[in-house]
Amino acid sequence: MTAPAVSPWNLANYLTVLRLLLVPVFLGMLLAEDGQDPTWRFAAAAVFLLAAWTDRIDGQIARSRGLITSFGKMADPIADKALTGGAFVALSLLGELPWAVTLLVIGRELGITLLRFFVIRHGVMPASHGGKLKTVLQATAIVMYVLPLSGLLATARAWVMVLAVVVTVATGLDYVVRALRLRQTSDRAAMKRERRRDASSGQR
Repeated sequence: MTAPAVSPWNLANYLTVLRLLLVPVFLGMLLAEDGQDPTWRFAAAAVFLLAAWTDRIDGQIARSRGLITSFGKMADPIADKALTGGAFVALSLLGELPWAVTLLVIGRELGITLLRFFVIRHGVMPASHGGKLKTVLQATAIVMYVLPLSGLLATARAWVMVLAVVVTVATGLDYVVRALRLRQTSDRAAMKRERRRDASSGQR
C-alpha cells in the first residue's frame, strides 16, 4: 500500500520559509546606520540566532514527524546559504571581514552544491560531522562579528573566524574525496563496470 504524500504545508517547511523571510530583516538591521549603531547590531544578532535556531529545528521536526518533502529538500539549503552568505557579504561590505574570506566561504558552498548535483545519480552525500562543526563555527563567528565587541572579545572572534575558515576548507576537500569515492563505489558505477565487462567479453 502506497504511503500518503506528505503535504508541503507543514511546520518544518513553515520554519524554513520563516528563515528565508528573516534574511532581509537580519541584513537590514546589520546594515542600518552603516553598521555603526550598537542597538541595531544587537537586534541583528538576535534575528540571526532566531534564524539559526529554525535551521536546527526544522530538520529535526521533518525527520521525527515524517514531514520530509521535495520543497523542504530544495528550500532548506537555499535558506541556509542565503542566511550565512548574506551575513558574510554584509560584514565585508561594512569592512569588518576581508572579502577573501567571504569569497572563499561562498565559493566553497557553491562548489559543494555543484558537486552534489555531479554525483546525485550515484547517491546522496549526507552531511558529515565536520560539515556540522563547520556550520556551528560559522554561525558562532558571524554572531561575534555582528555584535559590537571590542578588546579581547574582538580578538577572540577573529580566531573563531580563522578556525571556521580552516574547517570550511577542510570539509570542502573531504566532500571532494567522498564524491570521487562515491562515483567509484556506487551501485550505478558497479553496473557500468559490469556492462563494460560484458561488452568486452562479447567482443572476444
